[in-house]
Amino acid sequence: MANHKSSKKRIRSNETKREHNRYYAKTMRNSLRDFRALTNKEEAASKMNSLVSAIDKLAKRGIIHKNKAGNLKSEVMLQVNRLSA
Repeated sequence: MANHKSSKKRIRSNETKREHNRYYAKTMRNSLRDFRALTNKEEAASKMNSLVSAIDKLAKRGIIHKNKAGNLKSEVMLQVNRLSA
C-alpha cells in the first residue's frame, strides 16, 4: 500500500480516470455495435458523422489509440459504401 500522501491521491485519481475512460470507450463500442446493425444507407450515412466524431474525440483524449481510431473510421465508411440504397 502507498505510504506517501501524493501516491494515495494518485491511486484515487487514477481510479476516477479509469472509470471515466471506460465509460466513454464502452459508449463508443455500443454505438459502433448499433451502427453495424443498420441496413439502410441513408440512416447509416446520417449516423456516420456523429460516430466518426466520437471516435476522433476518444483518440484525441488518449482513450483509444489513434491508429485504432483510423481503423474504426475506415471500417465505418466501408460499411456505409457497401450498403445499397
